[in-house]
Amino acid sequence: MTVIRARLGAAVLTLCASLTLGAAPAPAPGTGATVEEQRLDKAAPQEILRRGGFDDVGPAFARALAAADSYAQAERVAVRHGKRLWQRAVDRVQGQGPVPDGQLSRDDDRPLYWARLAMTRELRAWEGGLRLSKERRERLLRELERTSRGQDDIRYPQGRGKVRRVLLTGFDPFTLDRDIRISNPSGATALALDGTYIRTADGGRARVETAVFPVRWQDFADGVVERALRPWLPRVDTFTTVSQGRVGRFDVERFNGAWRGGFPDNVNVSRTETVPVAAPASQPQWTRTSLPYKEIVAADTGRFPVYDNTSVTEIPAGGKEPVTRADGPTEGSTARAGGGGNYLSNEIAYRATLLRDRLGLRDLPGGHVHTPVLQFGAGNTDPATGTVTDPEFVRNRLGIVAQVRSIVGVAAAH
Repeated sequence: MTVIRARLGAAVLTLCASLTLGAAPAPAPGTGATVEEQRLDKAAPQEILRRGGFDDVGPAFARALAAADSYAQAERVAVRHGKRLWQRAVDRVQGQGPVPDGQLSRDDDRPLYWARLAMTRELRAWEGGLRLSKERRERLLRELERTSRGQDDIRYPQGRGKVRRVLLTGFDPFTLDRDIRISNPSGATALALDGTYIRTADGGRARVETAVFPVRWQDFADGVVERALRPWLPRVDTFTTVSQGRVGRFDVERFNGAWRGGFPDNVNVSRTETVPVAAPASQPQWTRTSLPYKEIVAADTGRFPVYDNTSVTEIPAGGKEPVTRADGPTEGSTARAGGGGNYLSNEIAYRATLLRDRLGLRDLPGGHVHTPVLQFGAGNTDPATGTVTDPEFVRNRLGIVAQVRSIVGVAAAH
């Protein structure tokens, strides 16, 4: 996830302000499509659904909902179709052989994102004669979100044995008002690695299980990260949260800050505040990675350079103004940006490592990895005139996914 820092230039700050001023919060359930869902009708999402082979997902879900004559049936439909969508997306990415002419390459994460929105839009508008309360509709939406993101599909072999257990998370595409064609290599990595075995740097084997998270402030405030990760952190050997970061480089983020910097999310909502967590009285300003960052940086994992990123932005103890430091936070300082910025990539890293610490798992290797920004090929950079994919775009995504796999192999060996 693109790094949003307190020291960003005026151009990015202006963009943030313009998006926030023009934004409206998502409508209440049952009253209409959200900002995310409204983007579905644009040409690029429709092309991605069609060429990804997922344009039948929304209509099929709508038909199944229409046949439900009770809340219990509607809940079963939401869970069944959510699970089916996640598995279908994983199967497509991990499938063998060529794709049909005209279809998107197998490594594409975007069909999952847009198909899920087609389903949530149908569910938000559905009544079925049941006169659903707001709370019941929200429960159905949560079940659909949870199951279609792989959050209930984490399965490891019985017994610890010699196979190490790795948990990896990715994100949806974001900044879609800037370029609606965008893909997120962290989500693509999650689909590519889910349920797979990889070779670790020391010659061992690891089973990787994955999940994908939304780019929405409110979901994080509602505890979606903690609900998904809490059952599994005590059972795994390594965890890695992954998002898209800077151009041309990987970063292992050493420090994570307890601050939301206000950049608009996928429903164009902005939040500038301390990261809201349970038991805020014991909330630290900073958490830190326990990934083997020295070994990861030193390893030959792929064509992009990998950095141990120790920079932060803080308000020093007794100070009033933010200061950017290259070598981590000082004692008693207040966070304004971790190494991974102050957007949701920093927040998932902060929440996951805080959960690690609160569960008494400080020795469990875990932390955040930022991938390079996924770029379209030369001549295809204008979202108004460009195509939804090109050979360089695919090559870059495949390279990033392969390098994340190698990085995880290094992390799981230590």
